[in-house]
Amino acid sequence: MTRYTEFRALGLLLLLTGQLFGPAGRASAQSVDEIDATIREGISRGIYPAAVVVIGRSDSILYARGYGHFTWNPASPVPTPDSTLWDIASISKVLGTASAVMRLVDAGTVDLDAPVSRYLPRFAGGARNMITVRMLLDHTSGLRSYAPLFKRARTRSAAIDQLYLENPVREPGAEPVYSDLNALFLGLLVEQVTKVPLDRFVTQEVFAPLDLQQTTYHPAPGIRRRVVPSAVWRGQPVAGQVNDPNAAVFGGVAGNAGIFTTGMDLAHYAQAWLREGSGPNGQWVSPATLKRFLTRGDKAGPRLLGWDTPELNLPEPRVFGTLISDAAYGHTGFTGTELWIDPSRDLFLVFLTNRTFDPRVGDSMHRLRTVRAQLSDAAVRLVPHACQQELVARC
Repeated sequence: MTRYTEFRALGLLLLLTGQLFGPAGRASAQSVDEIDATIREGISRGIYPAAVVVIGRSDSILYARGYGHFTWNPASPVPTPDSTLWDIASISKVLGTASAVMRLVDAGTVDLDAPVSRYLPRFAGGARNMITVRMLLDHTSGLRSYAPLFKRARTRSAAIDQLYLENPVREPGAEPVYSDLNALFLGLLVEQVTKVPLDRFVTQEVFAPLDLQQTTYHPAPGIRRRVVPSAVWRGQPVAGQVNDPNAAVFGGVAGNAGIFTTGMDLAHYAQAWLREGSGPNGQWVSPATLKRFLTRGDKAGPRLLGWDTPELNLPEPRVFGTLISDAAYGHTGFTGTELWIDPSRDLFLVFLTNRTFDPRVGDSMHRLRTVRAQLSDAAVRLVPHACQQELVARC
């Protein structure tokens, strides 16, 4: 048994026994109580019916627990960190699409600073000739934030045709503006370069080498009972279908959304980043390539390649909390999901909810932001020495 496998086995044992692995003592116990209270308050306030939290380090799971029920019906299942699947929405952009591009960059097949038109000839023309692969990843492409392709297309082919009509609305490379279109084009780029569907390539090059056994596009009918519903249609819970209309018209597999995974699988993905690209079966991506994806461009603002970073000067509540370091990076998802990784503390947080399932309050996204901020700070406090020296009083 490898050292990595031993740690994963220990993490599963701790999940089953409900124990906390990590520094013992009053501070850790208080932080656990704070985590529980924060998540349960979100349920009691009607923001989401179900949630899972996993907190860990590069070699261990510190805390993992499920909360609430799949729906507001208390007779529905209780989610678990290791077997319940969630529609992670835009976290798919990192776990699937950006990771696939990173593998191609690592293999020398894709050049980050090459024009996108080298790989997608249909992308050529006008200002689009200036857009590079890097610009799609750090959201400096100049493309608009969103386009309702599903309103003008009923098939994947028609949606792709509509996507190719999009042109930059700002100077490429000038400033970061988050855009779903960037990820949709990156998904097409992966398919064009590899000559295989996006979901097949991501499964082969990301899920399999990282041993993410519960992670998938298109959950099979046999496992849909383990998928938390993220929407209601005609009074019935919807589970196992992507909660994104553009991804849906793409057939459920798109660069911007479509992945379903568990809290523990997402935790193992975070651990590979904390180990500089090392997976359970050896090096998944070279440390040098990983570093390139975590290096901020001159005009990228808070954006890395695929990832976002904490904007510590923003007014509260900050999604990543107030105690996270400026070395951290992460991503959120529309359905109520969150992942952040803090290499300076060797710490990560996975927080999955189904906020989009019939919230009992208005403006659930903003209300969830407060929960995310409080949970992020509690996660840092879980490991007392992880707090920055200048923040000890606040920790």
